[in-house]
Amino acid sequence: MTTTALHLALIGDYNPDVIAHQAIPVALQQAATALDLSVHVQWLDTDTLTSTSALHGFDGFWCVPASPYRDTDGALRAIRFAREQGRPFLGTCGGFQHAVLEYARNVLGWADAEHGELAPDAERVVIAPLSCSLVNASGTVRLAPYTRMAQAYGRLDIHEGYHCRYGINPEFADALLEGNLIPSGNDSAGDLRAVELLDHPFFVATLFQPERAALKGVTPPLALALLKACLEASA
Repeated sequence: MTTTALHLALIGDYNPDVIAHQAIPVALQQAATALDLSVHVQWLDTDTLTSTSALHGFDGFWCVPASPYRDTDGALRAIRFAREQGRPFLGTCGGFQHAVLEYARNVLGWADAEHGELAPDAERVVIAPLSCSLVNASGTVRLAPYTRMAQAYGRLDIHEGYHCRYGINPEFADALLEGNLIPSGNDSAGDLRAVELLDHPFFVATLFQPERAALKGVTPPLALALLKACLEASA
């Protein structure tokens, strides 16, 4: 019996010192083993993504932490491809931030939408410094019922770790979330920690880093969900 093989692209600039970059390939291999799959993982440096030609051969995409990326436009180009082509997509930490930025620019038409780490003085900073930094922090996240996030975890209260300083600017949150981009997870203070797209087979982004669990021998539910979505899309 032939084992199904999936090809996953990791959008981001690989750095062996970044914990998330160590964890994500492990998380995907753990998930593949649990699902009796073979997974081939390829890093796509953002400054190589000058077109979408290199993206067509992948079953799914994971936009990884450790931004700012070398080429923001390259990262946004890959995210847009996954969104428009209906390819399964997961964004964590910096991937969350850039998934929101891509949506703001290319779905809502906010051409002037910016990331506060790169353009802090812009008029429309949709990704802004968090009121309380989440570097090496952890906490409870309450998932919205009937979302892909809730389905992946099988429960509504989860505990996850962070390593970030930026999130959605509350000033623009309502406008960002009034369409197909919906809130799927909030922390105990009610701050937004996860989003997903309604009109997409699997497009999920989290400010926390679920991949870190893999380094403790725990298969992250979202890694399993991403691979399951890739299987369904390729069936």
